[in-house]
Amino acid sequence: MLKYIVKRLLIGMLTLFILATITFFGVRAMPGEPFTQDNKVMSAETYAALEKKYGLDKPVGEQYVIYLKNALHGDFGESISKKGQQVSDIIIQRAPVTAKLGVVAFFIAIFVGLALGIVSALSKSRFVNGLITTLATLGVSIPGFLFAMITMIFFAVKLGWLPIVGLDSWKHYILPSIAMALSSISMITRLSRSSLKDVMDKDYITLARSKGTKEIWVIIKHGLKNALLPVITYCGPMFAGLITGSMVIETLFTIPGIGKEFTNSITNRDYTLVMGLTLFFGAIVIVMNLISDIVAALVDPRIKIGK
Repeated sequence: MLKYIVKRLLIGMLTLFILATITFFGVRAMPGEPFTQDNKVMSAETYAALEKKYGLDKPVGEQYVIYLKNALHGDFGESISKKGQQVSDIIIQRAPVTAKLGVVAFFIAIFVGLALGIVSALSKSRFVNGLITTLATLGVSIPGFLFAMITMIFFAVKLGWLPIVGLDSWKHYILPSIAMALSSISMITRLSRSSLKDVMDKDYITLARSKGTKEIWVIIKHGLKNALLPVITYCGPMFAGLITGSMVIETLFTIPGIGKEFTNSITNRDYTLVMGLTLFFGAIVIVMNLISDIVAALVDPRIKIGK
């Protein structure tokens, strides 16, 4: 297990290096300059001073080497668009906001997805199965931002039931978290339904029933335990996706999280902030994939991830 973890971490570091390289040269290939966002007339001396301050007066290759050296020491530089603020400080300030929203969306996806999947797998009603299948299909088909806009118009503008700006109370979490969780709910519903239907036909389920075990315990102890593996495997990438994929939702609901910050950094061509946030998102994806693999191995001993 330890050997596997070390191997995955080394691969993760290589992945981050490749991601940093692509992002570094990619953002510099974008049209426009980071100092011309306010459409103000800037003297050549002022422009040169700003380039020197942020190290943009050096050749791109030299900038790249300097950035990597600083990043290895935890220094991601100063934000270009947010004068005087370090990229690491911005991440520390904004990440908890996105994390809270992501955690709420994560648990909504787990509980609702599993509930719908279990009901669909065990129900004999064609209507129930058809309804859940339709909902799961719609959840995958409808983009989260479109669903968010529809719910904002209906529940906030028309009915006035829910707020749509910021995250000041528990009510503020309802619409953005559901919009973020929509696709994940559909995936978990389909995964748990398919897996549980397959498991409930196994011989050990028949044996448990023949021993007089109550049906509810057959489902929980024998059925769900073995049917949850695909869901657990999906949970790691799902959580990473909820955190890194919150950009549009945070912008729509004016949530001061890291996703909205990432969107603004691209618009403002803030090279240092784009780099820092990209590496942060990449690290989350790598870590969550590793955790999901480890949890899956602990749940199912047949998975030998150490080899």
